Order: sequence, then C-alpha cells, then structure tokens
Amino acid sequence: MSIKNLSLSLLFMLLSLCKVSAQQYQDPEYIKVTNERAVKIVAKLALANTEKEKAVTNIIAQQFRDLSKIQDGRDAEIAKVKSSALSKEKQNEKIDKLKAGANKSIDKLHKSYLKKLGTQLNADKITEVKDGMTYGVLPITYAGYQDMLPNLTKEQKEYIYKNLVEAREQAMDGGSSKEKHAWFGKYKGRINNYLSKQGYDLNKESTDWHARTAAREKEKSKK
Repeated sequence: MSIKNLSLSLLFMLLSLCKVSAQQYQDPEYIKVTNERAVKIVAKLALANTEKEKAVTNIIAQQFRDLSKIQDGRDAEIAKVKSSALSKEKQNEKIDKLKAGANKSIDKLHKSYLKKLGTQLNADKITEVKDGMTYGVLPITYAGYQDMLPNLTKEQKEYIYKNLVEAREQAMDGGSSKEKHAWFGKYKGRINNYLSKQGYDLNKESTDWHARTAAREKEKSKK
C-alpha cells in the first residue's frame, strides 16, 4: 500500500470513529440513562421548584455525558497506542501524554460544571450534588471514622474531613463506580497513615469498632 493510500485509509478510519462517537452521545437510550442518573440526584435536593429542578437535572446529565466523551476518547486513543508497533517506552510516553491531556480537559470541565451549578444552587446544595455523584461516601466514611475513634481531636477530624473532601472532588470525575471508590480508597490510605503516626492502632480500633457495632445491632433487634 502506498503512503498516500495509507494516509487516506487512516483518515477514513478516524472519521468513522468520530462518527460512531458522535452517534453514541446522541443516542436516545444513552441520553435517557444520564438523565435518569441526574434525576435521582436532584430528587434528594428537595428544591420544590420545577423549573430549577429541570435546569439542575440538565446540568448534571450533561456533565455525565461530557465526562464520558473525554474519557472514552482517551481510552480509545490509548487502546490504539497499545496495539501499535511502537516500543513499550514510546507507547508509555504517548499514553502519559494522552492521560495528561484528558486530565487537563476534565479539570477545565469540572470548574465549568461547578460554575453552572452555582447559577442554580447555593453552596450547601452543590455539596449535596457532589455527594450524590459519589454515592454519599464522604459523609458515611467521615461518620465511620468518628464512630470508630470517638476520641479524635479537632485537628484530627479536620485532617480526615479535608482529605475526604479532596477525594470527593476527584471522585466526581470518575468514569465508573470502581474509579470513584478507588479515589476514596487512595485518600483513606493517606488518612490511615496519618492516624497511625498519631498513635492509633487501626487494626485493633477496627476490630473493637466492629464488635461495638455488632453489639448495637443486637440490642436493636431485641427491641
């Protein structure tokens, strides 16, 4: 195959991929799924304003679609690089660049998304949206740490909360449930290392906590 014909083939393949991608994000079923995810989050906000509910739902649903577009495009390009004849070193270089470029786009989208939410919601409601997008892991985890370690100091609580907030900001942009939970797992590891240095034996504390929790549940069942 001549260089000219090869270039044309690659061009047609790229155009075909772009067409498929565009069709996916216009697919009624895909739009329906993202809308349903957004509706569930908005329902918990109790806005009591139909127009505002619709506006916020559209903003959240569009964010899901925009994130997927960036992440799917990144993953498709990474797959092509991995299947290429490039050396492993060159592949890794290209993959790192693709990931960095996608992260830059996602960061920009994240900021734009929060500004859009800010036109419709106050800070407390935006926090509820963030929790909705991340399955409420932050409040559940923060409450869990306080229940497990009732003698935490104010400074320690602030450290835990600050790190969980950072985890939530990252998890909001996760492309899957697994990725979202992985962000919290990463920050929980950081928190646990901090607490260990603060003198807590987390293995013992965790064992004791589960025993207390089981005892509480047993008492509840008796009532």
